[in-house]
Parts: sequence; C-alpha cells; structure tokens
Amino acid sequence: QVQLVESGGGLVQAGGSLRLSCAASGRTFSTYFMGWFRQAPGKEREFVATIGWRGGSTYYADSVKGRFTISRDIAKITVYLQMNSLKPEDTAVYYCAHKMGPSAVVVTTTRAYDYWGQGTQVTVSS
Repeated sequence: QVQLVESGGGLVQAGGSLRLSCAASGRTFSTYFMGWFRQAPGKEREFVATIGWRGGSTYYADSVKGRFTISRDIAKITVYLQMNSLKPEDTAVYYCAHKMGPSAVVVTTTRAYDYWGQGTQVTVSS
C-alpha cells in the first residue's frame, strides 16, 4: 500500500500562483512515476503532469505547458506542482497519483496509476 497526502490548494486570482505538494509513504520502494490529475465539476478526471521517479522525465498536458512545472524530492518521496499564470479554467480538484512499476499503459492516463490521494481544491477567480 502507498499513502498519498496532498497539500497546497486554495483560492487564487487569475494570473496568480500556487504550489501543490504530495508526500508518499508506505511501499514506495518501487515508485515508477508520480503525477497530477485534475477533475472539474461535471467533467472527467484529466491528466496534468507526471514525472519519472528515477530519470526525472516529465510530461505535461498541452493546456498547462509553459505554466506548470512538476518536480520531485526523492529523499522526501514528495512530488510538487508549481502552477503559475493560473486561469479560471484551471479550477478543479487536483489529485496526486502514484505508479508502482512499468507497464504498457501510457503514463498520461488514469489507468496507469495504482494509488491516488484524496484531492485538493484549486479555485481560480477571474
């Protein structure tokens, strides 16, 4: 089992910034990828960003490229999402996700991940 605890959500004006954190605990020795997804009311959960745990390779949704940055602290087993130039359409519940090992499932899909955090609300006002 892996437990994920997110923090850092909140209310911010358009153009502002927020930094989300997600700390993992438990069986983290086989962490392969950690990422962020988001879900707005009435919409499906969508990919935001993910990072390879060993090599640090990163992938971003087109909608956040150039504005969001994902990073990791291996010693703390924590992944971060720095969100700049926030827009009202970024409003959603943001979920941290953990992938245990390699598989054929693409890492930008929800099916690739084994564990999820409880979610943290991000609200961007116009």
